[in-house]
Amino acid sequence: MSISLSGCSAGGGPDQELTEVNVLLDWYPNAVHTFLFAAQQEGYFEQEGLKVNLETPADTNDAIKLVAAGKADLAVSYQTQVAQSRAEKIPVVSVAALVRHPLNQLFVRKDSGITSPKDLAGKRVGYPSTPLSEAIISTMVESDGGDPSKLNFTDIGWDLIPAMTTGRVDAIIGGYINHEKLLIEKEGVQLLTFNPSRYGVPDNYELVLTASEDGLSKHEETIRRFLKAAAKGQAYTVQHPDEALQMLLKHESRDFPLDPDVEKQSLQILLPLMDDGTEGFGAQTEESWNAVIQWLKQQGQIKAGSTIKAQDAFRNLGE
Repeated sequence: MSISLSGCSAGGGPDQELTEVNVLLDWYPNAVHTFLFAAQQEGYFEQEGLKVNLETPADTNDAIKLVAAGKADLAVSYQTQVAQSRAEKIPVVSVAALVRHPLNQLFVRKDSGITSPKDLAGKRVGYPSTPLSEAIISTMVESDGGDPSKLNFTDIGWDLIPAMTTGRVDAIIGGYINHEKLLIEKEGVQLLTFNPSRYGVPDNYELVLTASEDGLSKHEETIRRFLKAAAKGQAYTVQHPDEALQMLLKHESRDFPLDPDVEKQSLQILLPLMDDGTEGFGAQTEESWNAVIQWLKQQGQIKAGSTIKAQDAFRNLGE
């Protein structure tokens, strides 16, 4: 790991000093990160005086902890995780909303007989070992008029795809509509999907970009320049999706090779969900943060008595 936000001359020639920025992704490179690789490849970061390193953490939960500890400058994370982290006095701040709506949705096999969340009673619901997943399903079922006490949860870890394709479970939470859904259906299993935001769970930012409070205080201007370049990368991706996707594919992880057809479909799903429609790239609202925080408190996912203010959890730094 390079020293955070340190000056360097790599790539900029003797007369141009670039500021090095280390960014942790939430997962291995995939379609949701296309705008970052486009910004890098098209030179938008360099135009802002930045040398950006895009890195994959060893564990998806590590990124936000490393940013908070000052071992990375920025990290892609989740709105719910930022709220929970702040409730635990971990000094992280969201500086941009990347995916503005839930990707993590309820999947059910079409042959399961389930036609709405309340039908999950007595069925096998697979989830990835997280209390938050249970809270999402319970909220959805109750909102749909069902009885959450009758849910039959099966801890499947992250074996989401085989659990569905083999029929081990009737439904799963934890899978993304732009990834696991596409891979499961590619194996011939037809799915129904239910968006949590239509069943009592707040419409939330699936992915956000985070910084530490200290990093934001010391390097706000640099982060603003990063976001300006990232916005250009997103605009390029919208206008040239096929070309941008090729830039991503060149950086696929050897450990996690990408299926070009799946990533193309994924990007088509993602682009509308990354566009606010009215505000600029990355814009966030206090209303969204308040809704998520209140729901997490109601579900016991934030300890009672924890003081967390929505306005402290995010900053709008875009133009």
